[in-house]
Amino acid sequence: MANHKSSEKRIRQTATKREHNRYYAKTTRNAVKKLRMVTDRAVAVELLPKVVAMLDKLAKKNIIHDNKAANLKSKLALHVNKL
Repeated sequence: MANHKSSEKRIRQTATKREHNRYYAKTTRNAVKKLRMVTDRAVAVELLPKVVAMLDKLAKKNIIHDNKAANLKSKLALHVNKL
């Protein structure tokens, strides 16, 4: 266990940030999954900008890597265009 005040604080902060990051990452993963399951083009076109914005925000805050966000956006755009 931690022996210093600063390390105890760091543990608390890390736990809080981890919970926050996991929530937003999971929410985005669910949105991506939902978009992939959509078969109606109109719904997919409406949903795509929202999911792209979520991915951009996660990449900006370093919750996911920039390249991962770019790859997901590219694949989702291809999916929507194929509908």
